[in-house]
Amino acid sequence: MLRLPSALTGLAVLISGCEHSTAPLLPSAAAAAVSDEKAPGPSSPVKPAEKAEKKQVKGKSVKDKSDDAPAQYNKLSEFESWVILQKGTERAFTGEYTNLKDPGTYICRRCNAPLYKAKDKFASDCGWPSFDDEIEGAVRQSRDADGYRVEITCKNCGGHLGHVFFGEGFTEKNTRHCVNSVSMKFIPENAEMPPVIRKKSARSSRNSKAEESEPKNAPAEKKQKQAEAGNAAPPKPAE
Repeated sequence: MLRLPSALTGLAVLISGCEHSTAPLLPSAAAAAVSDEKAPGPSSPVKPAEKAEKKQVKGKSVKDKSDDAPAQYNKLSEFESWVILQKGTERAFTGEYTNLKDPGTYICRRCNAPLYKAKDKFASDCGWPSFDDEIEGAVRQSRDADGYRVEITCKNCGGHLGHVFFGEGFTEKNTRHCVNSVSMKFIPENAEMPPVIRKKSARSSRNSKAEESEPKNAPAEKKQKQAEAGNAAPPKPAE
């Protein structure tokens, strides 16, 4: 009987669920998925790409390098950055919130924006947390790079959450938000919610800097000059 390699078996599990991204698995996860592959021998030369991968799996936090991201966003670990910023996918049935049923609110791990209520969470057995509704105005939907799935992101900071599917019949709303646990934080009911970190636009930043550089008495002086100009006598016509 023909046996499929373990790598193909793992791929079939992801496809049967709701694989979030076409991005490759994180190096450490990929190594676990294809554990039967032979590791390079001691004499094998280490390529530059392999060196970069080795640096990534040390667990250090990765800085957000997007141009408009303020420094006050929550710091992310290497794996969190890979999922939230690079649109990666955590492995099925490994997320901390997949089977959680406690009442509360799920917020964005990157910016603390409330995303989902626990009352809208349901068991889909797909391997990732599933919700049939989001908090109004909290989630943005857009066409995925693969051309047919619909990606969901945090509307406040743009962090990747997962994908949304329709017409599956799990609930009356006929909607399933399939979300990476690592993209969220769970806040128990009646617990204090952390403040939402708002993204500053380039325009607001320029305006605030201009206000700081302008003297406090500048507006009054400006109004006085305008009033004096309005009360000034019109110039006499040339004779």
